[in-house]
Amino acid sequence: MYLLGYDIGSSSVKASLVDAQSGICVASAFYPKTEAEIIAVHQGWAEQKPEMWWKNLKLATSAVIKDSGVDVKDIAAIGISYQMHGLVCVDKELKVLRPAIIWCDSRAVEYGQKAARSLSESKCLSHLLNLPGNFTASKLAWVKENEPEVFNKIYKVMLPGDYIAMRMTGNVCTTVSGLSEGMFWDFKEKQIAHFLMEYYGFDESLLPEIYPTFSEQGKMTQAVAEELGLREGIPVTYRAGDQPNNALSLNVFNPGEIASTAGTSGVVYGVNGSVNYDPKSRVNTFAHVNHSDQDTRLGVLLCINGTGILNSWIKRTMATELSYSDMNELASQVAIGAEGISVIPFGNGAERVLENKELGCSIQGLNFNTHTRAHVIRAVQEGIVFSFKYGMEIMEHMGMNINKIHAGNANMFLSPIFRDTLAGVTNSVIELYDTDGSVGAAKGAGIGAGIYKDNNEAFSTLKKLQIIEPDTSLREQYSEAYALWKERLQKIM
Repeated sequence: MYLLGYDIGSSSVKASLVDAQSGICVASAFYPKTEAEIIAVHQGWAEQKPEMWWKNLKLATSAVIKDSGVDVKDIAAIGISYQMHGLVCVDKELKVLRPAIIWCDSRAVEYGQKAARSLSESKCLSHLLNLPGNFTASKLAWVKENEPEVFNKIYKVMLPGDYIAMRMTGNVCTTVSGLSEGMFWDFKEKQIAHFLMEYYGFDESLLPEIYPTFSEQGKMTQAVAEELGLREGIPVTYRAGDQPNNALSLNVFNPGEIASTAGTSGVVYGVNGSVNYDPKSRVNTFAHVNHSDQDTRLGVLLCINGTGILNSWIKRTMATELSYSDMNELASQVAIGAEGISVIPFGNGAERVLENKELGCSIQGLNFNTHTRAHVIRAVQEGIVFSFKYGMEIMEHMGMNINKIHAGNANMFLSPIFRDTLAGVTNSVIELYDTDGSVGAAKGAGIGAGIYKDNNEAFSTLKKLQIIEPDTSLREQYSEAYALWKERLQKIM
């Protein structure tokens, strides 16, 4: 028996086929092989054609079936992970009306800001757990005002994952988790956010029917089965945004558990067991995959823009002849705290964790007679970690007790300095796993189809590669370096 998982990203679409019993990924593929096109007609705009996602999904599906040699009759369920906060508009024939406005499009910022002022920030935060911001609801408000001919034809609005599931099954539905990431869910009233819908002038009928995250959300139609080379009737039994799904992939389900990534940007995603929010909206809060009215499970999302992109910038400009491994070795020769250097790593645009301020990146405490590039390389990695710590303190003020961090064995988590500093400054155990979003989506489908009784059974075969324990003998050194970094950041702010 096999499970098929998809990860619908803005760069590519990845498919993975997982043996349900062993948990082993027997084949995976992604398309396109170069980064997918993002349409940017104006500055700050970012759109993609949903048909492109479907085309790449077909190619990835064909590749995994061919590479695995699996009989498609043995595929039991499908799970979908997708890029969050996008807007897909379809008419009554379920045809796309315009290109999807994707997560990194910023055209709707002013619409969200105006809504927060008009409705009051306190009301928005207490009900939505976020400000309306640049999320899906605000993007739809932009369409309503600027493209009324399109808006008037809209039958349903969907997130990217909703669209893919609809293409497979013909069934138009969504989840509470999905509605919450679009600012369509009222956590206080435990229903659709009527007050925001009314403010923007949206009819509730525009939203799809709500299904549980883990449930049968439709079955593959005969026409689509023929198009994809699969069998008719395979159920779609799971869908979630990429960050909640990444947490699921790392078996992060319970309050206090943390999932982290540190690629071009960095993410810390923690599960909170109570309804809470940051009054300054420096982190975002959405319904986690296992949230329900009975059991509160909220995903608190911290994003740091200047993470791996800063490390790669240092390599391109200061260490062109070195590999990342060589850089780590060079930095390891420098003491914790980089002998007084602090790097403020916010050089990739405005940071939500800093209340949307754009501070830029700076090197503090540099001494031309003392410091070398080895000091700078170490201070860069420490500065990135300290920005994580800064955001995690906000999460702790929201009631989260952080003591364990789950992460994939990739990107900056390959660096011993990064890992040891993160463990040391947060006093948390780091567990590194071999998994990815499409594999997680496949296992999520197994939970939704009842093949696994719960997440513990689904992820019992998750391969733990390494455990990093905090070195208690170095705790004071990490704390002092962080305190100096934080003091310098606050002076700049």
